[in-house]
Amino acid sequence: MFISFEGIDFCGKSTQVELLKEYLIKQNKKVQLIREPGGTQISEKIRDILLDKKNNAMVMETEIFLFSASRAQLVREVIRPYLEAGYYVISDRFHDSSTAYQGYGRGLPLDAILKIHNLAIGNTIPDLTFIIDIPTNVALERKRNKSRSDLDRIELSNNNFYEKVRVGYLELATKENRFRVIDGTETIEKIHQKIIYEINSLEGMKFI
Repeated sequence: MFISFEGIDFCGKSTQVELLKEYLIKQNKKVQLIREPGGTQISEKIRDILLDKKNNAMVMETEIFLFSASRAQLVREVIRPYLEAGYYVISDRFHDSSTAYQGYGRGLPLDAILKIHNLAIGNTIPDLTFIIDIPTNVALERKRNKSRSDLDRIELSNNNFYEKVRVGYLELATKENRFRVIDGTETIEKIHQKIIYEINSLEGMKFI
């Protein structure tokens, strides 16, 4: 099973990714955890370019192609082989991030992004995607608690940008049945339990 986690920065998805990994391992499942961008030697080098604050002159067209290049490598080198080997692959972001960030956030044409996705990942689509949703003012408050030196190039984006990205995610959630929107302002444990419930609700997926 291929499960992805999405949401604007500071939504808490990475915490939930780790909790789900621990849960599945306790259920004696084979689990491979990946992150985007990154996950392979080549993809990690692309990640460094994408998130480096020194690259603030990067245009949005370059951004989408770099994200997609990293993703294409990850799909073929990691995701597909592990799925074929019977693993549960959990991804901290996947192609929906590019649709939300570069499409809705940056304003690139959504039809062009779809064509890029088709080339980069083909039919390797998550079976289940959790969107950890938080209001942008909550994200801003969490961002304030971080040192500016700890923020990457994209995390330094303004609140207006994140509002567009959030709207994009919520719109995406209405288009495909694989999406589950989870209230990210709830407690960590309550969010985790909702995620487990959604996984157990899928036909044939009974872990408890």
